[in-house]
Amino acid sequence: DEMVFETREMVAALFNFPTPENVIFTLNITYGLNFVLKGILRAGDHVIVSSMEHNAVMRPLGQLENQGIKFSRVACDEEGHLDVNSFDQHIQPNTKMVVLTHASNVAGTVLPIEQIGAICEKKGILFVIDTAQTAGLLDLDFERVKASALAFTGHKGLLGPQGIGGLLLSKQVAESMDALVSGGTGSLSEYEEVPPYLPDKFEAGTPNLPGIYGLRHALRYIDAIGLDAIREKEMQLAAALLDGLGDFKSARIAGPKGVNDRMAVVSVDFEGYDNAQVAYYLDKHHGIRTRCGLHCAPSAHKTLGTFPQGTVRLSPGHFNTQDEIHQTLSAIRTVLRELENTWR
Repeated sequence: DEMVFETREMVAALFNFPTPENVIFTLNITYGLNFVLKGILRAGDHVIVSSMEHNAVMRPLGQLENQGIKFSRVACDEEGHLDVNSFDQHIQPNTKMVVLTHASNVAGTVLPIEQIGAICEKKGILFVIDTAQTAGLLDLDFERVKASALAFTGHKGLLGPQGIGGLLLSKQVAESMDALVSGGTGSLSEYEEVPPYLPDKFEAGTPNLPGIYGLRHALRYIDAIGLDAIREKEMQLAAALLDGLGDFKSARIAGPKGVNDRMAVVSVDFEGYDNAQVAYYLDKHHGIRTRCGLHCAPSAHKTLGTFPQGTVRLSPGHFNTQDEIHQTLSAIRTVLRELENTWR
């Protein structure tokens, strides 16, 4: 129990969140987003999302449409950027919530959450942030961005194990949100009602203690190295990758072409080639693991002009090296040559 609470405090400190007991642990960010969407929204409510959202948001909203909940999708530009000036026109009298990814998992494009948060606060709209691509990499201040709820996952930028994630809930959300899962909590065991206080209200059953232990050690590492140092190294690697890909005529970068307003997620559409074949050859012949396809974000690919073929996504991280980036670029050159010769 002491270890779990200490980890809550560390998560709260990372996001400048004032109430550690309102840090709720879940299996992953998908569960967390489902908890918020299905625990708050009711028939007649309206939600605003961007065209860059992951299916962790869109599939739950698709289910909720059958219960009388509607959503509007704000179109981003061909690089995934969201125009704040066009956002207001999507707000309706019954708009209850805005759900926004902080950065695209396809193109790495960073969305303007501070400006959107300010609009939500002014209009009295709940603001839910998906930080799957940015937690542990960007300085995220819960209060500064005017968040109502923030969802995070442990196994990406936070450098923790898979199977652990969570939510940060404002007092307003914590009080209005229903528990999607209920059961034993080890507290108020003489009653059969769900405990009214946090974190017990939203944490039923045995917690993922190994995952929380792993997350705690990862957070210690991040604190020791520093967010800025981790971010700087990742973007140096991304810059080298983007620069090298610019030498390939067939390689079209999906998203920002430079390192400004983006994360180190680089998606490439190899025009004239089968992206799946490129990814397969990189893995089989060169030991380079990429992610090919639509990345559980079809709307983002439609926005970027890479639907239905998808992209080959490369995700350099803190533990990669410049030498590995050079090896990757060399491997891509070899693979494209091999595929061209095969087709001939």
